[in-house]
Amino acid sequence: MSDGFDRAPEQTRPLRAPPSSQDNIPQQNLESAMAKPQVVVAPVLMSKLSVNAPEFYPSSYSSNYTESYEDGCEDYPTLSEYVQDFLNHLTEQPGSFETEIEQFAETLNGWVTTDDALQELVELIYQQATSIPNFSYMGSRLCNYLSHHLTISPQSGNFRQLLLQRCRTEYEVKDQAAKGDEVTRKRFHAFVLFLGELYLNLEIKGTNGQVTRADILQVGLRELLNALFSNPMDDNLICAVKLLKLTGSVLEDAWKEKGKTDMEEIIQRIENVVLDANCSRDVKQMLLKLVELRSSNWGRVHATSTYREATPENDPNYFMNEPTFYTSDGVPFTAADPDTWMILMMRWTQR
Repeated sequence: MSDGFDRAPEQTRPLRAPPSSQDNIPQQNLESAMAKPQVVVAPVLMSKLSVNAPEFYPSSYSSNYTESYEDGCEDYPTLSEYVQDFLNHLTEQPGSFETEIEQFAETLNGWVTTDDALQELVELIYQQATSIPNFSYMGSRLCNYLSHHLTISPQSGNFRQLLLQRCRTEYEVKDQAAKGDEVTRKRFHAFVLFLGELYLNLEIKGTNGQVTRADILQVGLRELLNALFSNPMDDNLICAVKLLKLTGSVLEDAWKEKGKTDMEEIIQRIENVVLDANCSRDVKQMLLKLVELRSSNWGRVHATSTYREATPENDPNYFMNEPTFYTSDGVPFTAADPDTWMILMMRWTQR
């Protein structure tokens, strides 16, 4: 193309009169001719461009996808690319879930038609939910929606069954993971919290239309807590606290309905860890706060006491969600600390 733009065609070169033609013109005639306006006829440009030439794009232009996805096009996304793009989009814009999930599921129903494709879909979502901390909740909601709206149900199992099988693979190595190196434990903790979100958000519809939670996840969470408390390193204990803050109230209600005392056993184990385990002071404080939270019915307010204003005397959870302030020296304090309000009042009066 550069040849066509950089070098003019020979037909367009300006024509020059031979030297002898000007020499033969008398001087007066020459002056008269110069005084008159001259009309110059521009030569016709002959284009070398072809109608069959490929479409031109500037060198700086780039595009991820073509405007139309035709068969055989190199830019047509694979299933993995399409799903990963959507997962990344949800990670960055979680508010788009409600408006875009239906179209996403419809697209998958036309695409995920084999066992291998369904396995790949499950793995992509699992990896996103356990590698991106902020995606565990959104991932569990996505799993719940797809478990009810994906039409493929091969003999190897539907979406929910394959998802639970994938979780079981990680669950079976819980004891080794809880005592592994830091990287292994971090990956294990991400799995634990994702399983907690699944327990809360994965709905199973019975034959009579009743919606229940997966009992198998309830059993699994109990065993995961055992693995964490059996290896009382700081990060394991922090993970256990996060899991119980997330699911403790729901787990205890479910166990009570079955006449089980699992939560009492867990609280007793926490108290033993605080007394005996060689964990940091901050983690021990975190465990004690969790025991207080549970003693206040996980922060839930009873209907019979809604009329009564919460105070530090009648609500053990009163100060748990209070913000933390800092003095001019950088020392943290909360409303629960002695003389807090006296300090604040003195500062205001000094202004």
